[in-house]
Amino acid sequence: MLERRVNLDGRAATADVPRITIGGLRMAALDMEATADFMIEATDPQHRIGRPLHLTSANGEVLARCSTEPETERLFRGADLINADGQPLVAASRLQSWFPLPERVATTDLFHVVARKAEALGRTFYMFGASEAENAAAVENVQKMYPNLKIVGHSHGYLRGDALRAKVEEINALAPDYLWVALGVPNEQAFVEEYMPLMTNVGVIKTSGGLFNFLSGSRSRAPRWMQKIGLEWAWRTMLEPRRLLWRYLTTNPRALYLLFSRNRPLR
Repeated sequence: MLERRVNLDGRAATADVPRITIGGLRMAALDMEATADFMIEATDPQHRIGRPLHLTSANGEVLARCSTEPETERLFRGADLINADGQPLVAASRLQSWFPLPERVATTDLFHVVARKAEALGRTFYMFGASEAENAAAVENVQKMYPNLKIVGHSHGYLRGDALRAKVEEINALAPDYLWVALGVPNEQAFVEEYMPLMTNVGVIKTSGGLFNFLSGSRSRAPRWMQKIGLEWAWRTMLEPRRLLWRYLTTNPRALYLLFSRNRPLR
């Protein structure tokens, strides 16, 4: 795999993480709690590697896009670790592999597990992305839920050029243990690739998609039963049909094909 050949630091830091290839991408075979523990351990001074660890997530749409968009695939292969943020990925792995994914690790849920652990240990957050209003509302709600969590800074994601570079320098100076980046696929992965070398004081960068929209309360999660059977995409389509209907009509069939044709277990 290309990402393993060029990403030697990430390879060493994640060597003990079991993986399975699902739909063409290598996924971490960790459950929610183990993923959060890995993120906590990664910010321990003894485990830092001189640059942030880059964690991202993939669902069926991402698999489909990676199979048709070479640049998106390259960006995802450059991540240090990919979590399976989609129940169909988990179901496919259980049907086909002796070493399946233990559970879905949705970023929207993972955030809260990491926040509780970070609050207890004094770890710090920076929240970058979404609109100014969404970002501010998300930060306000997180601070209410976790009053002792140290959020050292936050910013909307609509920055470009010198303003963006200055913001990256500010983030590095604040040295958060966790930088949550919510710019959407593949913009957030491209942001990490370009600016990670300038953020040597950051511990972990977690790309987060629409996380801040859920934290702010502007969007609601699907009912738990829909999440468990892999129909969260249908719930999202119902809420935003104009934006999402065509996207899922084109990516879901391809994702289904990939889930049953490009899988294999790994260490």
